[in-house]
Amino acid sequence: MLKVNENFSNLTKSYLFSNISQKVNEFKANNPDKKVISLGIGDVVLPLCAPVIKGLEEGVKDMSAIETFKGYGPEQGYAFLRDVLQGYYKEFSVELNTNEIFVSDGAKSDLGNILDIFSKDNVVLIPDPVYPAYVDTNVMDGRKIVFMDSNISNNFLALPDYSVKADIIYLCSPNNPTGAVYNREQLTKWVEYAKEMGAVILFDAAYEAFISDESIPHSIYEIPGAKDCAIEVCSLSKTAGFTGLRCGYTVIPMELKCGETSLNELWLRRQSTKFNGVPYIVQKAATGVFSKEGRAKTKEVIDSYKENAKVLGAVLKEMSIDYIGGENSPYIWLKCPNEMSSWDLFDMLLEKANIVGTPGVGFGKNGEGYFRLSCFALKENVIEAAERLKKLQF
Repeated sequence: MLKVNENFSNLTKSYLFSNISQKVNEFKANNPDKKVISLGIGDVVLPLCAPVIKGLEEGVKDMSAIETFKGYGPEQGYAFLRDVLQGYYKEFSVELNTNEIFVSDGAKSDLGNILDIFSKDNVVLIPDPVYPAYVDTNVMDGRKIVFMDSNISNNFLALPDYSVKADIIYLCSPNNPTGAVYNREQLTKWVEYAKEMGAVILFDAAYEAFISDESIPHSIYEIPGAKDCAIEVCSLSKTAGFTGLRCGYTVIPMELKCGETSLNELWLRRQSTKFNGVPYIVQKAATGVFSKEGRAKTKEVIDSYKENAKVLGAVLKEMSIDYIGGENSPYIWLKCPNEMSSWDLFDMLLEKANIVGTPGVGFGKNGEGYFRLSCFALKENVIEAAERLKKLQF
């Protein structure tokens, strides 16, 4: 008799953002005259920059001629993009071999798929609050999950507890959902803990391009010893607006081993079997991100999102609402006023200000009483949302 993966029955009934979408759609249907401003999901709104479009156009042209047509590409990514990424890491004094870089269709995919190379018996350490996909992908596999407390007392930056034994550790910095960022000293503590435990850190660096503080590492490999214990996953979705194109990259150093087994070799074997690579056209577009002009243009876009954070942060300060994030991150994590629950604040903002945010409890129990605002929005909409917030009476 056919059997299903019974671990799926242990998942929460509704994915957070599906639940939000349903509520918003119902509100719009009942209030067609209202302009709803979304500061909820972390999807970008500004268009791709000119060097990226040029790369796309060049890729399309190549696909139209027999001399330059491309069929199946290398599972690890085309050399022209991996070479560019190798150069990018050098800017942070991180030396990588190109065979340690794997081009992917996004961080979310790789953070889930990377679990294929690990035993289901491994114990997983995940911060709370957290991006739901970290939890769900491990629940699907039936792994034991231990949550570490990220809360206001540690500025939502949990540090190692040596009484807790773990095999796989998830870290995200700059953090989604809180916007908090680990400094070098804090990440060093995590690297030391992972090496002591014989564990691997899955380091989500999807928002590294938002870092402007020089004391904050862009890559975990800036920390001595990290190549022995960390896999880094990054994405061009937030760096350069690739949420619709799908392109990211994962780094697995050759030094990273489980006993005598190379995790780099395991991942390459997995990708060769289950992944046919990112489209050539998309990889051509990705190279445009790292050109001199592309870097300048993407920085302009990122700076505009960070300006949105300043606008929202200013109005929250004016309203005496505590928050963190928004400086090296596109997210603001605010304390719900008057001890409101996070879903109550969601409903209030939607109904009274026609603003969509994300209830903190959707990211874990430590998120209750907090609320996430995304700064991925048009400037004029953020300014309007700020004015609406000022008029609210809590």
